[in-house]
Amino acid sequence: MEKELRAKQEEEEEEEEQRLGNNNVMEMNEIEQSKVGIMRALVEREDPSAKDVDDLMIRRFLRARDLDIEKASNLFLKYLSWRRTFVPNGSVAASEISNEIAHNKLFMQGLDKKGRPIVVCFGGRHKQNNLEEFKRFVVYSLDKICSRMPRGEEKFVCIGDLVGWGYSNSDIRGYLAALSILQDCFPERLGKLIIVHVPYVFMTAWKMVYPFIDSKTKKKIIFVENKKLKSTLLSDIDESQLPDTYGGQLPLVPIQDT
Repeated sequence: MEKELRAKQEEEEEEEEQRLGNNNVMEMNEIEQSKVGIMRALVEREDPSAKDVDDLMIRRFLRARDLDIEKASNLFLKYLSWRRTFVPNGSVAASEISNEIAHNKLFMQGLDKKGRPIVVCFGGRHKQNNLEEFKRFVVYSLDKICSRMPRGEEKFVCIGDLVGWGYSNSDIRGYLAALSILQDCFPERLGKLIIVHVPYVFMTAWKMVYPFIDSKTKKKIIFVENKKLKSTLLSDIDESQLPDTYGGQLPLVPIQDT
């Protein structure tokens, strides 16, 4: 049953990518190009700072709202306002998130077979701390990941490793805040989330977070059994690019050192 669900999920993902166009190609199809132009005119009229963003960012917001210009424009304008308020200096400095960095829970290394950067997050190292600092850490990390995208790529793959995860890591407020930032401020950046080493107790927290995950993001999430871990990862990632903690050849690099 699990195999059938996974196959159906992968088929839906492929159909979605074909419908919206290959994300590894910078060119837009005619419909997207036209809508990007219309949306740009609308948002620049409301917020002149929109002139500083490229068409690919506008396209990502459009795709996040199924090419609905009005919905995408509203989301984008909220993003611009949020960015000015939350990141007034343009970026988050490592000194602002020293407690989060000290947990050593997020790493980045290698590319998958589609050329997407690989991020590894150890959920068992996350501790419920200052919520605002954690949100800054999320923005810091996503900015880092996006700045290191290979040319022509817009998405990343994340391995969410829950080894050692317990109730002390069950930071529902933090998870929901991170989800909101990812979906509303960095739309169409996540390519796939592979959740591994899942303890039974995690499913309690998962049931609380799941209703807040939008339908597009849900299609990008897969849970992997321990016995199928390496084979599943190797289906997406070449061994030369796979982190060594999963039997590959690359050592993990902390996000702050990338």
